[in-house]
Amino acid sequence: MAQIKAAVCHAFGAPLSIETVDLRAPIAGEVEVTLDAVAICHSDISYAQGAWGGSLPAVYGHEAAGRITALGAGTLGLTIGDPVVVTLIRACGTCPSCSAGTPVICETGYDGDHGPLTMPDGSKLHQAMACGAFAEKVVVDQSQVVTIPESISMEAASLLACGVITGVGAVVNAAKLRAGQDVVVIGAGGVGLNAIQGARIAGARRIVAVDMSEEKLQMARGFGATDGVLATGDTPWRDAKDAMGRGADAVLVTVGAAGAYDVAPKYLARGGKVIMVGMPATGATSTYEAGNFAAVGQSMIGSKMGDTVIKRDIPWMVDLYQQGRLKLDELISGRWSLDQINEAIADTKTGQAGRNVIVFNRK
Repeated sequence: MAQIKAAVCHAFGAPLSIETVDLRAPIAGEVEVTLDAVAICHSDISYAQGAWGGSLPAVYGHEAAGRITALGAGTLGLTIGDPVVVTLIRACGTCPSCSAGTPVICETGYDGDHGPLTMPDGSKLHQAMACGAFAEKVVVDQSQVVTIPESISMEAASLLACGVITGVGAVVNAAKLRAGQDVVVIGAGGVGLNAIQGARIAGARRIVAVDMSEEKLQMARGFGATDGVLATGDTPWRDAKDAMGRGADAVLVTVGAAGAYDVAPKYLARGGKVIMVGMPATGATSTYEAGNFAAVGQSMIGSKMGDTVIKRDIPWMVDLYQQGRLKLDELISGRWSLDQINEAIADTKTGQAGRNVIVFNRK
C-alpha cells in the first residue's frame, strides 16, 4: 500500500485539505500512473461545492497526465514508463453503449467508495469520477489512459483529458459540423475556447463567441472566434445573428447555467442544433416551447465529454497540436503546486482563467 499526498474534500464548499492517504497497487486491468500535471476543471469545483451531490470524503481531479509506474495483470499495449493522458472515461467495452461506439456513456457503473483510495485508518475515501487525480498518483482502469509522444509537455497533455476533447468533440462528434456552417459558442471558458477551436478546425464560416466578459471575448478571438457578443446586452442573439447574417447551424452551450439554455434556441437557424455541453446544478431547469422546435426542424443534443473515443480522438488532437493547428499551451493561465490548490481553485472561480494546472515537481 503506497502512501501519497492528495487534496481531500471533507465538506462541500470547504477548502481542500492536503493529506497523506493510502493508494493500493493496481489489480487486474488497472494501471498506476505517477502524475506530472493535473488541470483544474469547473466540474471539479462544482462537485466540491456540492452542486451534484456525491460521497465524502473524496479526492477530485480528472484532467491529468503522467507516467505509468505499475501494471496490474492482464493489461494490454501498455508499458511501465509510458507517458499517458489519464481521463475519467472508464469503459467496460461490452455494454450496449460501448459496443455502439459511445464509451463516454458506458452503462457499467463504478463505485468510487470502494476504489483504490482509502484514508490512513482504512476508512472510505471516494475516488471521484473514477480518477481522484488531485494527488501524486492514481490507479485507474486501463481503458482510461492513452499513450502520448515524449515530445508533448505533461501540462499541455493534461488538458486533453477533458476540456479539449469535450469542446472539440462537441463540434466534430456531436454537432457533426460541416465546413461553411455557422456556430455560436455560449461561454468562452476552458471548454468554450476548445469548442471555438473545434469549429475553426472543422471549417466553420462564422464563429460567434458569447460571454459576460469583454476580456474573455478577446481571448476567444485568439482561438478562432470571428465575432464576439456580450451576453449582458438585452438581445445578444440578435447581435449574433447580425454578425452571421442568419441564425446558427449549431449553438454550443458550454457553461453550466440553466439561464444559458433558456436563451440558446434564440440563436438558431432553421434546422439548427443546440449542443448541450455545460451541466447546471442538480434540480436546475430550463423551459422551451416544444412547438417551435418541431415547426422548423430544430433539435437539442446532449454531449458528454464531446462523445469522445479517447484512443481515436486524443492521438488526432496531439497531431493537430504538433502541427500548430490546436492551441494547448495558450490555454494554460497558471501553474501551481498541489499545496496551492485552494488558491488555484479560487483563481479559476474568478472566471478569467483558461486552465490552471497543478504541476508536480519531481526534480
